[in-house]
Amino acid sequence: MIRNFFKVAYRNLLRNKGFSAINITGLAIGMAAAILILLWIQHEMSYDKFHANKERIYETWNRVSIQGEISCWNSVSALLARAMEKDLPEVERAVRVVSNNLLLSVGDKKIVKSGNLVDTGFLQMFSFPMVKGDPVTALNDVHAIVLTEKTAKILFGNEDAIGKIVKLENKDNFTVTGVVKDVPDNSRFQFDYLLPWSYLKYRDGADFGWSDNSTPTYVMLKPNVSYAAVAAKIKNLKQQYNGEAKTMKWELFIYPLDRWRLYSSFTAGEEDNGGRSTFVKLFSIIAVFILLIACINFMNLSTARSEKRAKEVGIRKVVGAQKSSLIRQFIGESIFLASLAGVVAIVIVQVSLPAYNQLTEKKLFIDVGNSYTWMVFIGFILFTGLLAGSYPAFFLSSFQPVKVLKGTFKKANALVTPRKVLVILQFTFATILIICTIIVKQQIDYARNREAGYNKDNLVYHFMTGDIAKNYALIKNELLSTGMAKSITKTNSPLTDRWSNGWGQDWEGKDPNDKTTFDRYLADEGLGATAGLQFTQGRDFDLKQFPTDSTGLIINESALKVMKFKDPIGKVVSDLGINWHIVGVIKDFILTSPYEPTRPILICGAKSSFMTFEVMQIKLNGHIATAKNLDKVAAVFKKYNPDYPFEAKFVDEEYARKFDDERHQGTLAGLFAGLTIFISCLGLFGLATYMAENRIKEIGVRKIMGASVTSITALLSKDFVKLVLISFLIAAPLAWWGMHTWLEKYAYRVHIQWWVFALAGCLSVMIALLTVSYQSIKAALANPVKSLRAE
Repeated sequence: MIRNFFKVAYRNLLRNKGFSAINITGLAIGMAAAILILLWIQHEMSYDKFHANKERIYETWNRVSIQGEISCWNSVSALLARAMEKDLPEVERAVRVVSNNLLLSVGDKKIVKSGNLVDTGFLQMFSFPMVKGDPVTALNDVHAIVLTEKTAKILFGNEDAIGKIVKLENKDNFTVTGVVKDVPDNSRFQFDYLLPWSYLKYRDGADFGWSDNSTPTYVMLKPNVSYAAVAAKIKNLKQQYNGEAKTMKWELFIYPLDRWRLYSSFTAGEEDNGGRSTFVKLFSIIAVFILLIACINFMNLSTARSEKRAKEVGIRKVVGAQKSSLIRQFIGESIFLASLAGVVAIVIVQVSLPAYNQLTEKKLFIDVGNSYTWMVFIGFILFTGLLAGSYPAFFLSSFQPVKVLKGTFKKANALVTPRKVLVILQFTFATILIICTIIVKQQIDYARNREAGYNKDNLVYHFMTGDIAKNYALIKNELLSTGMAKSITKTNSPLTDRWSNGWGQDWEGKDPNDKTTFDRYLADEGLGATAGLQFTQGRDFDLKQFPTDSTGLIINESALKVMKFKDPIGKVVSDLGINWHIVGVIKDFILTSPYEPTRPILICGAKSSFMTFEVMQIKLNGHIATAKNLDKVAAVFKKYNPDYPFEAKFVDEEYARKFDDERHQGTLAGLFAGLTIFISCLGLFGLATYMAENRIKEIGVRKIMGASVTSITALLSKDFVKLVLISFLIAAPLAWWGMHTWLEKYAYRVHIQWWVFALAGCLSVMIALLTVSYQSIKAALANPVKSLRAE
């Protein structure tokens, strides 16, 4: 019986090559798109799920009310880790993690790698498998280092790295005490090496105090300890050690590992179910709908060819075939075609994965060596085949043999409503994606075109690695004297990042209830000229002419509004024990997100004790070719900092990275919108074929009565236009609601405009007309003699 099923399916495949090719292509594209989306979703949902103790691991968060708004952030005081271990018996261990970039040297090999300084329990809390070494003792010594396999191979080749010496920053010797497997990319911890936290204290002295909140800290609870038991105790723990925290009613809470990646979004101090989970849900819906649309096409194309299978069904029933056996026959054919489409889909996925990975900035792959992968894939094919073949199977098996063999078989009326519903569903989803893609692009362009407040052209920065800080004056003088650079300064962070903020500043006339949070920035002289900042009052720092500018302060217009100075120049602002005097006021510039309003900024002079110079900002000479100029600049850096690579970053490129998430979402939405439209067009093509076959005699009569090709084409096309217009009426409010909800998270956002919906509607109608016009014109041009021959 099974052999007969496949023999009939194979014969039908060969007999209707064009129909079969369209069917397989539609299913294959739909399945491939669904697989690509599901790979992305699986990757997002798998973040840090490989840790053996994942159910017991939490991240420590701060929560405090500032100016009536409750803020949450996931870095705390470095002292909290030991306090939790001491005061909370439910805590098994707490671990601090701080990232850094260091020069690793072994003989003549010198590489700059990123790593983490961690507490000794890090490798016991998190499951990063060790190839060599003991996770319990590997980080016990202050001069111990653990390398990843990739880093160990770079430094030592195929030699055993254990016990070997690695020099850090050309200063301290470290002994390799462990080698871990390379970190998978679905982990928030990305490192090439691990150093013990004790080295941070050895290098920089004691930990910062309770007022500092810059250390990511993780906690692992003891087995069988409930979250609620710890949450109640940790809430006021900081208040017990810090008077300011008690005054401000500072709270702490722990956040479970399984929610880090997707749900770390808070509004008014509570989780708001935002974050990346929104996009996982969105793309899950897209995957389901694309697969559903591909199956709908299969149904449409299968039933559109129903008349050619009607006599086969009639004869089978006359000779004794049961309806159940016919259903199995047609579902078997569907699964057979779905299997062929599945093979094509895998080929499409494998070919497109490199480009898809580049687009999503991930390392997605199909694990072909895993039996579970093949079980899922086979299940996926069976599900698709059953879904696609169910409706045609029940429809075709329901034919009445007497009517079929008499030639009085009618197939249209019972199918019109379900077909129309399916096509409306297809184009509703396609239209929603078109609208969303346009609005996402508008939002990105709106933020990208926002005035940054500084000049990004020819502006680069370089971190103060190695001997740059020591030789800063020499490097600066040579770059300026040779004309490679027009202006140079040094700061605590890049212009595109905020590395310090805080409150508690004091100034003349301050409202006692004012708890404004200021972003802090540290700058040497010449920041205004280098970055192209626009001064509205006062001047830039100039330590040669005004040595007291080391305690000078430049504020932006947002800070001036908070301080309410009528004449700010010379006014004193106290911050962390230093009295700063205002020397200049600048227009607001974007230091963090282009999607948010600018915040008040304090740009402090060189005497700051709580920030250090970490970045060298260089305004390159725009009259020299950039590539040639960078080569010359690199030579200067190599001259004064020979052990470190030259790694200058362009400010405009780093600024553009702020749009990456939205750009990726928009591009993916656009890509899948295109695929949805393409697959939907195949569905329309199937429906046009069905309608043309169903009305072939009507068209013949109309032509004999004098109807023109144009009028017949319009007659056949208007039904499809109606369906598309109905789908637009459904899609427009749904798309508006979805985009309005998405845009609400941005303070600086575009307004949804009517023409977006008009454009999407017009595109949908045009696409539909172009799709069905071929079949409509073909039917209108057909010879009426052939269609009426049987009458």
